[in-house]
Amino acid sequence: MKPAWLLPYAALMLISLMAVEPAPAEEAGDDLIQMIVTLLGDEDKDVRSLGLEQVRTEAKGAKATKQFAAQLPKLSADAQVGLLSALADRSDTEARPAVVELLNSSSDDAVRVAAINALGPLGQQADMAALIPLLTSNSPGEKAAARKCLEMLKGDKIGEALAVLLKDAAMPQKVALIEILAVRRDRSTLGEILPAATDPDPKVRAAAMAALGELAGAEQIAGIVQGVLKSQKGTERDAGERTLALVCRRIPGATAPADSLLAVMEKMPDADRIALLPALGRIGGPPALAKIESAIADADPQTHAAGMRALCNWPDASIAPRLVELAEKEPLPEHRALALGAVIRVAPLADKRTPRERLELLKKAMTMATKDSQRNSVLKRAAAVRTMDSLRFIVSYLDQPAFSQQACESVVELAHHRELREPNKAEFHPVLDKVVQTSRDATVKDRAQRYKNNQTWVRPTPQK
Repeated sequence: MKPAWLLPYAALMLISLMAVEPAPAEEAGDDLIQMIVTLLGDEDKDVRSLGLEQVRTEAKGAKATKQFAAQLPKLSADAQVGLLSALADRSDTEARPAVVELLNSSSDDAVRVAAINALGPLGQQADMAALIPLLTSNSPGEKAAARKCLEMLKGDKIGEALAVLLKDAAMPQKVALIEILAVRRDRSTLGEILPAATDPDPKVRAAAMAALGELAGAEQIAGIVQGVLKSQKGTERDAGERTLALVCRRIPGATAPADSLLAVMEKMPDADRIALLPALGRIGGPPALAKIESAIADADPQTHAAGMRALCNWPDASIAPRLVELAEKEPLPEHRALALGAVIRVAPLADKRTPRERLELLKKAMTMATKDSQRNSVLKRAAAVRTMDSLRFIVSYLDQPAFSQQACESVVELAHHRELREPNKAEFHPVLDKVVQTSRDATVKDRAQRYKNNQTWVRPTPQK
């Protein structure tokens, strides 16, 4: 065991050296460097920590960096991890050769991960050859560190070099490369990302479409359209349509957000134009509405159905009166249900309508509902209208077995907002007591009790 006086003594020696040693051109002196080197090699973790802090903040200059980095092979694995972190924080690329050498020679997982992390601020394009294979490493730590490092790596040609690899990369590596390019936000690589939107593998397509959602502009609309058409109907198609709508809406200078998509659709076969109508509905705007209404009026069942799906994808509540009309008058039950679902979705969206108007639309949807699942959807969406009238509406369903569990959940969602709950404690507290008695969900019960006690509840972060 180290004597208790050693750490204060080492600190005192460092202070003395820093005070008396000349430091021309911000360079640390030899005695100070040697003192820090001694501390770095000490068996005591606290003593080493003192040396590491000096590496990070005090001992300046390339000469010091080289001498500190030269200690890496001489240290224990634990000490190597600490020094690698300190050299990374130092951000002096003079340490790079020693870091690369340690990565190539060490078999210790923690040391390798620390070396990879250090290459983020210290590495260069030449290090990509070692990092790329690690994107599919069996070590989760190495895999995550390699990805982070490639996201950080500095150099004008890094993005271009990563994009070149996409063409021949296998699926897991290709997905990782696309995601890294998205984080790097290098729009010059869009030409290589775009073909991946129609890749045979759905995971590659999904990664490419997500990246295009981050980076693409008007020039990539036609390619994104091909990605939507290639996607499988369901979750993948929905995500692709949302990406297309997102890119269209952010195109600067467009007369209407849908113009770019409409221009592409005009040149396509009828089957493709029909398939793209639901995506058009997600964009909204008068030109899109005209095209969609024309499809709804079409006698062809497939065209009519696509027009219905498109209108039900509308991004705001401006279309609500038309949706109500369709929910009441459409001949096919499945189309009426689709329209009603859209009414329930858009009813509480924040816009120029008052909260009362939004809640009234939900109440109307409740009267139109023919299934308990639809009524529960109304109760769920009612929690988005943060008023006491919404609470009273939801409470009226607490005693009905088919709706009580959703009503309980919606009550605690409203109670989550302290600015609504606290001024209305006299009305909220009895309802929260009722939730505790009624709910079969332990989390809902816990939330109700916490809110009644004016305690916080943190919503869990969704797992990726």
